[in-house]
Amino acid sequence: MPENASESRRDGFALFPDRSVVAMRVNGELKDLATTLTDTDEVEAVAIDSADGLNILRHSAAHVLAQAVQRINPQANLGIGPPVTDGFYYDFGVDAPFTPEDVKAISKEMQRIIREGQRFVRRVVTAEQARVELADEPFKLELIELAGGPGSGSNAAEGASVEIGAGELTIYDNVTKDGEVAWKDLCRGPHLPSTRMIGNGWDLTRIAAAYWRGSEKNPQLQRVYGTAWPSKDELRAYKDRLAEAERRDHRKLGIEMDLFSFPDEIGSGLAVFHPKGGIIRYEIEENLRRHLLRNGYDLVNTPHITKKDLFATSGHLQTYAEGMFPPMHLDEVRDADGNVTRKGQDYYLKPMNCPFHNLIYRSRGRSYRELPLRLAEYGTVYRYEKSGTLSGLTRVRGLTQDDAHIYVAQDQVKDELTTNLNLVLNLLRDYGLDDFYLELSTNEEGNDKFLGEPEQWETAIETLREVAMASGLELVDDPGGAAFYGPKISVQARDAIGRTWQMSTIQLDFNQPERFEMEYTGADGQKHRPVMIHRALLGSVERFFAILLEHYAGDFPVWLAPTQVVGVPVAEEYAEYLDGIVAQLRDVEVRAEVDHSDDRMQKKIRNHTTGKVPIILIAGEQDRDAGTVSFRFRDGSQENSVPVGQAVERIKAAIASHALVHAAGDLA
Repeated sequence: MPENASESRRDGFALFPDRSVVAMRVNGELKDLATTLTDTDEVEAVAIDSADGLNILRHSAAHVLAQAVQRINPQANLGIGPPVTDGFYYDFGVDAPFTPEDVKAISKEMQRIIREGQRFVRRVVTAEQARVELADEPFKLELIELAGGPGSGSNAAEGASVEIGAGELTIYDNVTKDGEVAWKDLCRGPHLPSTRMIGNGWDLTRIAAAYWRGSEKNPQLQRVYGTAWPSKDELRAYKDRLAEAERRDHRKLGIEMDLFSFPDEIGSGLAVFHPKGGIIRYEIEENLRRHLLRNGYDLVNTPHITKKDLFATSGHLQTYAEGMFPPMHLDEVRDADGNVTRKGQDYYLKPMNCPFHNLIYRSRGRSYRELPLRLAEYGTVYRYEKSGTLSGLTRVRGLTQDDAHIYVAQDQVKDELTTNLNLVLNLLRDYGLDDFYLELSTNEEGNDKFLGEPEQWETAIETLREVAMASGLELVDDPGGAAFYGPKISVQARDAIGRTWQMSTIQLDFNQPERFEMEYTGADGQKHRPVMIHRALLGSVERFFAILLEHYAGDFPVWLAPTQVVGVPVAEEYAEYLDGIVAQLRDVEVRAEVDHSDDRMQKKIRNHTTGKVPIILIAGEQDRDAGTVSFRFRDGSQENSVPVGQAVERIKAAIASHALVHAAGDLA
C-alpha cells in the first residue's frame, strides 16, 4: 500500500481521495472503494472515465432505475439490469407496458434518488438468506436456483453475470444518510460509492419488450434502456453521435437511395437488392474475387440445401440446431393405400458452407503438394434468427458469406494465418476502413459447447495469439466467444464516426478434419490429417453493405457509387454533346448518364447532388465549341473547361484508385 494510506483505514477511500476514482482493482479483481485491504494487496485505481469505470457508473444507474420503478410501482418484479455498450437497461415484470409518460415519471424519481446520495453497500449472503430477502422477486429466486448456490458462476440469462458472478452471492443495499436501507438488489457489483456520483450525465432512452432469459417460452418483461456518462457534456456528445448515426442509418438510406427492401411477401430478414444496390453489391463481390484469384484461391459453388446427415457429421445439429430452419421431410413414397413404401429423409437449408467444402476436399486423394488448398465461395446461407433480433441488413435470415476454407499441413498453419490476416487488412483498406484492432475469441473451461481436446484448443489459441501479436495491432481477449469447433481472430474496424464493427474472422479448426476423416499423403508417403482454417474476409455481404453505407453516409467513393457520372446540359441543345461524352465513358465501363428531364439546370444539379452522385459534368456553348466539359462536385465546387479526353482519363483514374471524390481537389 502507498505510504500515505491512512493508518486507521485500510480501504480505497483512504488510498484514492480523488472523486474521479470510483472503484479499484485489488489483486486483479474489481472491488468497491469500501473494500477492506491488507498490506500485501496490489491495488490499482479505477477512474470513472475508464472502460471499467463507465460500466460501474452505468450499472449503478441501472440500480437507481430499478429503485425508481419500484418506488412508483411496488408490485413491479425485478429482472436483471446490466451495463451494455454506451448504456444500461433493466427488465421488469409489470402488468401493463410502460408508456412515455411512465418513463418521464421514472426519470424524475431517479433524479430524487441521485440527489439523496444513497450509499451502495455490499453484503455477502447465503443462497438461503438471498431466498428469504428476495422472496417477493420470482425472477431473482430463479437466478439463485440456476446459480446452484455460491460459486457456480452461472450466466443463465443474458447479463446475469452482474447478479450471480463466481465465488459468492451478494446483495447490495441502497443506504440513506440516516442509515436506513431504502432498497436492495441481488448483485455482484462493484458500484459507485454513492448515487450522487451518477451526476447529471444520464438519460433514459427507450422502452422495449424482452423475454425473460431470452426465451420466447418465458414471460415477456418490459425493458427500460438508458445511457450514462461522467458529465453532461459527454452525454450531449453521445446524443450528437446518435443523431449522426441516425442520419447514416442504412435502413433509411436504403429507402432514400432505392438500394434494397424487405418485402412482406418474402418474409422477415430476407432482403432483395434493387438495381442501384445490386451494382454496389456486384462491385464489392468482384473486387474480392480479384483479391482471391491473386492470392491462390480456387472458386467453388455448393447447394443451398442438404441431407441431415451432413450437419450431423459436422456437429452443427448438436451445437447449432436452434439457429437452423426446421427440416423439410422429403423423398417419402406411399402406395395407393397410403402405406409408406420408401422412407423419406430430412433436408436442411444450410447455415454454414464449411461441410460442403469438406466434401470437395474429400472427393479424391490429396497430396501435401496441393497444400495449402484454398476453397472460396460466395455461399448463401440461412439462419433462423429470432424476429426480435432482426435489424435491417446487419442481422438477417438469408445472407451471403464471402466464405473460404483453407486446408494446410501443421507446419503451414502460422504462415497461412499471417497471410490471411494481411489479406484481410489490405482488403478492408480498399473500402476506406483502416482503423483496426484484433479480438481473440477462445473457449470457456467446463462448457460442453466446445468440441475437441483441450490440448488442441491450447495449441490453436497460442498460434492465433502469436500471429495477432506479430501484426502490431492492439489485441483484446474475448473469453468464451469462440465457435464450437475452434478459436478465432476477428478484425474489429472503426467507422467514420468511431463505431466498432466486427468485420473479418479467421478461425482454426482441428475438429472438422477429424469428423470428416480428411487426409493427405505427406512427403513421407504416410497419411496425415490437415488443419482447417475458416476465413471470412467481409463476413456477410449484406452486413458489409450496411456498414459501408453507414460509413460513407451513402456518399460512396466513385468506384462504388451506383451512378458515377451524370451529365447536365446548360440547355437542352447541349444534351447531344454530353451524350457523346457519356458514350466515351461507358466505353471504358464508367456508369454514366445524361439528365434529359425537363427540369431547369440548377434543379438537376441539386437533385443529383442530393442523390449522392460523385461527379456531375456540365456543358454549354463554350464547352461544346472548345471540346471541353466542366466538373461539378458534391461540395458545390467546380472545375471548368477540362478537355474531354483529360476528363475521361481523370474519372477512370479516380475509379481505379478507389478515390473518394467530394471536391475539386479530390480528382487528380
